Amino acid sequence: QPERQVLDTLVAAGVARSRADALAWAVRLVGEHADTWLGELRDAMSKVDDLRSQGPDLA
Repeated sequence: QPERQVLDTLVAAGVARSRADALAWAVRLVGEHADTWLGELRDAMSKVDDLRSQGPDLA
């Protein structure tokens, strides 16, 4: 299970004291970057919608 290997690696590297701490660390890290990533995703989706509206009407 690759997820457990990630947690075990974080523990072995001293980043976390346990798998639970490693999971909490990973969740915090994702949370720190999620807003940026989701904003970029929303921008990209908006651009796709704009391009679709400029294209031919196939309906």
